[in-house]
Amino acid sequence: MAKLYDLHPNNPQSRIIEVIVKDLKQGAIMLYPTDTVYAIGCDLNHKSAVQRIKQLRQLFNNKCLVCLCSSLSKIADYAFVSDKAYRIMKRVIPGPYTFLLPGTKLVSKLMINPKQKNIGIRVPDSNICQMILEGLDNPIVSSSIYSLNKKREFLSIALEKVELFNILDSQVDLIIDNKLESGSEVSTILDMTSDNPIVVRQGLGWDELQSWITLMV
Repeated sequence: MAKLYDLHPNNPQSRIIEVIVKDLKQGAIMLYPTDTVYAIGCDLNHKSAVQRIKQLRQLFNNKCLVCLCSSLSKIADYAFVSDKAYRIMKRVIPGPYTFLLPGTKLVSKLMINPKQKNIGIRVPDSNICQMILEGLDNPIVSSSIYSLNKKREFLSIALEKVELFNILDSQVDLIIDNKLESGSEVSTILDMTSDNPIVVRQGLGWDELQSWITLMV
């Protein structure tokens, strides 16, 4: 049974954040709210926890997980960012965007697409996420929970939060409840591994991102 933590969405309690960070550093996996939908996450530096997430999500070898960073400056430690990518990202983060970028050597091999060497990067607009990231002082490996069932089909975004918690209670170590309704829109994904950005998925924040891509291209 997972430990359940109640956190204020805007002013998360520091003492609870400290406990969560300590658990993550020891290899725990959490179910937690982001600025889009609920996700599972762990400490990037704990390889066994990353492997557990990959097994839970039942990833194929050519799929990459997402790396949550606290800021644009932190992204440069884990991914190569071109000038064009930097200009676009600077305008829209933090926010509901996932950027596919070439990964650096600092990123665990468990995170990387073995063929393309790419990594998904996000800077979430969430106080809970940001405080956890600050406590860890390194990225969170993250995966949307809407691809966790055995058939690799998406769990319904319409699920009530209590149902979601019940389904994953035995598969994660920590559950964070921010007392808000579950998010119902996934992030927008933009492939920035080449000179021309490619839209992989239109999600939350797409209209704003589209306007900046048009200006920058």
